[in-house]
Amino acid sequence: MGVAQKMATELTIASDLAEARRVQEQIEEALQASAYTEHDIFAIKLALEEALVNAIKHGNQMDPDKRVYVHYSITAERFDIRITDEGEGFNPEDVPDPTLEINIERPCGRGLLLMRGFMTEVEYHGRGNTVRMCKVRESAAS
Repeated sequence: MGVAQKMATELTIASDLAEARRVQEQIEEALQASAYTEHDIFAIKLALEEALVNAIKHGNQMDPDKRVYVHYSITAERFDIRITDEGEGFNPEDVPDPTLEINIERPCGRGLLLMRGFMTEVEYHGRGNTVRMCKVRESAAS
């Protein structure tokens, strides 16, 4: 066996949902090329979409002059991604728990719950305008 390959990519995109979709497609192709399972790719795509939409809509307030910075790496064992927006940031602890009956009708918080459910790790850094997520590959986890 040779040395484990690691592919790392850094991107900067405008606060535009079409740009976010382009990044998602690029990452999906890279995961497929790295022979990730459909199950893992589905999970990563959902969490990734949520994180990018949050950065563009909530973080950058759809401001076309603000950027979203994406850094990701793929190895045989895991997928890591860091997404940073130029917004004010937020405290994830302040987001209402969507599973509580009192919040069941409120739309906020569901995306964060979804990201935590589909990824192995989800962490917020800085003032809350950077999210780091990783997904340990199914075969590597077992």
